[in-house]
Amino acid sequence: MDKIIKLALNLFPRTFLIRASYIFRKISRFTNRGNDVECPVCGSHYKKFLSYGYQLTRQNALCPKCLSLERHRLVWLFLKEKTGFFTSPMRVLHIAPEQPFLERFRKLEKLDYVTADLESPLADYKCDVQDLPFRDNEFDMVICNHVLEHVDNDRKAMSELLRVLKPEGEAILLVPIEFSLEKTYEDPTITSPKERTKHFKQYDHVRLYGRDFPQRLKEAGFTIPAQNYTDDIPEEVRKRYALPEQEFMYGYKK
Repeated sequence: MDKIIKLALNLFPRTFLIRASYIFRKISRFTNRGNDVECPVCGSHYKKFLSYGYQLTRQNALCPKCLSLERHRLVWLFLKEKTGFFTSPMRVLHIAPEQPFLERFRKLEKLDYVTADLESPLADYKCDVQDLPFRDNEFDMVICNHVLEHVDNDRKAMSELLRVLKPEGEAILLVPIEFSLEKTYEDPTITSPKERTKHFKQYDHVRLYGRDFPQRLKEAGFTIPAQNYTDDIPEEVRKRYALPEQEFMYGYKK
């Protein structure tokens, strides 16, 4: 099946593929019935999740119902187990809100939920994460996942996220990490999509984060909690929800 999808990616226009993807996911939800994996976001169960990514190289990644990926399922579990996100009154800023989360978070009655994005018409505010139109100390929580790798000045963006966070607030900040790299690799002279794909693994990424990502946040002013949430996840739970093998999953503090 994956070989057929790869061939389609090269042969058909995007509009057709979007419609075909919807139909394929509907079929997959039926043909892939099982109980080996579970999506904590939508509660669906399958034999396995769908393949995802460039040339569909990430297997068991995409939930065919809510479109959650590994990182979304990880964030959902962290919010549920380690924070009062689903039960307590909070003012929350979500940068570039993801489809699996957007409507579900909007329905949480105790949340004052604010979304922001540079381009998306679905967001409440159209703005740049490097220059946010919010007051200092305004939000109890900031969520910003897989955004900073697209931003020219990520340190300025980090400072802005810290600025709008309340003193007792918490930030959920994820980026794609190359764990084989000790330090983040970036080169502002690399500007073409082809070269960015070659150096940073995606055409619209401007850097490849290494294991120093938490340190970069610390230098921006964030406090790094002692425990990485993913270090405590049992292997059977990781497999059940198809979570990332490695990830920096902290609730970064101001």
